Amino acid sequence: MSKINNVYCITGILADSNSYLIDNSSSNDVYNYILVDTGVGENKNYLINSIKDFGINPKDIDLIVNTHCHFDHVGGNHMFPEVKVAIGSEDANALRDPESPLTVSGLFGSKVTRHDVDIELKEGDKIANFEVISTPGHTSGGISLYDGEILICGDTIFANGGVGRMDIGGNIDDMKNSLAKLKELDVKYLLPGHGPWVDNGNYHIDLSSKMLL
Repeated sequence: MSKINNVYCITGILADSNSYLIDNSSSNDVYNYILVDTGVGENKNYLINSIKDFGINPKDIDLIVNTHCHFDHVGGNHMFPEVKVAIGSEDANALRDPESPLTVSGLFGSKVTRHDVDIELKEGDKIANFEVISTPGHTSGGISLYDGEILICGDTIFANGGVGRMDIGGNIDDMKNSLAKLKELDVKYLLPGHGPWVDNGNYHIDLSSKMLL
């Protein structure tokens, strides 16, 4: 666990995605604490205790942002039943549908148990000090968050080279377009959906991009 600027970083364990907690409490915004991705939801004590270790009450979380609809990123939404959920507009229906194969919950031998979506995010929307960037490819509605230094990129790209698989609701042409878009950014810190978060973000984006571009 660590903190980069106003983002607390929580390493995913077992099948969990990483989770990122944006501290927006010093602003006058309606959202004070925003949790990006919640893992599979089967390691509740770990995620809750990690948040508490930062000195933050999990009950103070105001918004969940899911970078995409896959189970290892949305399965834990049920742990915060009173908190609003936001996800990219093209992935919203998959999350809403208990029978959708696009959540790939079957690959994890489980099911998504919370299906409500309060906010459908699109390119250019604002979440605290972050801007929403549409980055489909891994899924049709994948999003990233960018604040001018930090890129929270879900499973679009990973540190040290690598891109999200595209055979479970993704598209290679969408991924190429997303990679080209991310290459235009000035990224100091890369915070991916799995694996380590790293500095020198542009270097890692370039490594990942060379796989397809």
